Amino acid sequence: MSKMAAFLWFDGQAEQAATFYASTFPDSRITSPQRSGDGPATSVSLVICGREFVAFNGGPHFKFTEAISFQIVTDDQAETDRLWSAITSDGGTESRCGWCKDRWGLSWQIVPRALMKALSSDDRAAAGRATKAMMTMKKIDVAAIETAFAG
Repeated sequence: MSKMAAFLWFDGQAEQAATFYASTFPDSRITSPQRSGDGPATSVSLVICGREFVAFNGGPHFKFTEAISFQIVTDDQAETDRLWSAITSDGGTESRCGWCKDRWGLSWQIVPRALMKALSSDDRAAAGRATKAMMTMKKIDVAAIETAFAG
């Protein structure tokens, strides 16, 4: 285990969330659930996209907010669509500009590489067109971003 891991607070669903994340994102896995007796896991150590996390059953005291989100960079529209659908299904919600929440209220940014490339272009007019197109979207449409960028 590294010296630092992100700690995610859940209200009794840490193991379900960890299982979902481990099965949804690449380079992800559960490393060890910690149990107190025969009951549900009190916490679950896991890796999401190569980063260490601990999912903790802390109770209803704290909720996730948009102040913390995780950005997942996707290679193409198919990967963007797959992750977006997985996160927003079963109680998740869509937001704007590639942001969404999973069923536990954790915020995610699903960002295609094509969008990052367009927004960081030295051609500021083209980057502006891509930004304007992005502002109309919920899930990012790679083809629409590329069309807007091209002018």
